[in-house]
Amino acid sequence: MSNKVAKHKQPWKPDELQKLRTLAGKGKGLKEIAKALNRTEESTKDAARQHGFEIARAR
Repeated sequence: MSNKVAKHKQPWKPDELQKLRTLAGKGKGLKEIAKALNRTEESTKDAARQHGFEIARAR
């Protein structure tokens, strides 16, 4: 069983937002970014939208 627990409804920390910005800037997809941040895809998409980060669309 995995030791990682999803951060259900937890506020985004500045370091997480920086990592989101970095990964989005590198052209990573939503699924990959969410997994790297241990967040849901929906939460990741909402945070990106709220902070003006563009996430690459799946091809």
